[in-house]
Amino acid sequence: MLLRKPFYNAAVLLLAEVERNNIDGYICSTTVTTIYYLVAKTKGRKIALLQLGNLLKLFKIAVVDKTCLISALNSKITDYEDAVLHEAASQEKLDAIVTRNIKDFKQAQLTIYSPEELSKILKT
Repeated sequence: MLLRKPFYNAAVLLLAEVERNNIDGYICSTTVTTIYYLVAKTKGRKIALLQLGNLLKLFKIAVVDKTCLISALNSKITDYEDAVLHEAASQEKLDAIVTRNIKDFKQAQLTIYSPEELSKILKT
């Protein structure tokens, strides 16, 4: 959404795969507010709301509820925010998480891909 290089290319490829229904795309409910904050801060509220609307049409939501938050407290993943993402994905029974922050997911139970890794896998 912020067109940040060098991350932009892999993100566009993955978004296209979700749009084509080649993969199911989920974002965590807490991620939605984080995205709004970051985009609004740099591009303004109007653009942030427009882009979030588009994102919400495209992606399903991995819900963060009390069970998820408590599970994250007991997670082996030491960064709580990342533990919440992992637990939300686990509750949805997702196959993997795509993140640029792979190092914080060393204790993950799910498969973790960088955007570039998953893009390469999908191209083959």
